[in-house]
Amino acid sequence: MAAAQKERSAKTAARRKTRGEEELRMHAMAGTRQALADLMAWHGIEEQGEAMTLMIHRLHELGPQKSAPLLAPPRHIIELSQNVSLAFHQKSLLLIQQDPGDEIISPKAY
Repeated sequence: MAAAQKERSAKTAARRKTRGEEELRMHAMAGTRQALADLMAWHGIEEQGEAMTLMIHRLHELGPQKSAPLLAPPRHIIELSQNVSLAFHQKSLLLIQQDPGDEIISPKAY
């Protein structure tokens, strides 16, 4: 039995090599795994590899311009309100006054 299993594994490896098949792996956080599970459930897909392959091919079919917005990572924009900015500036000035010595002192002319 062990020889038969080794033989099957060798045949499978040879077939994958001739087809140019390559294993792709990725690490995913819980939110990403849940999103994939939802997509698979919505469309009746049972294998993760099949779902990922379909998504890659569908995105590729869109071409570079149409697929760009779907592959652009969301960027967080941090905007401080004027009140927060003013409070930060005031507290910074207070800290400078409490700990003198960081100010720039120009040399005396002799």
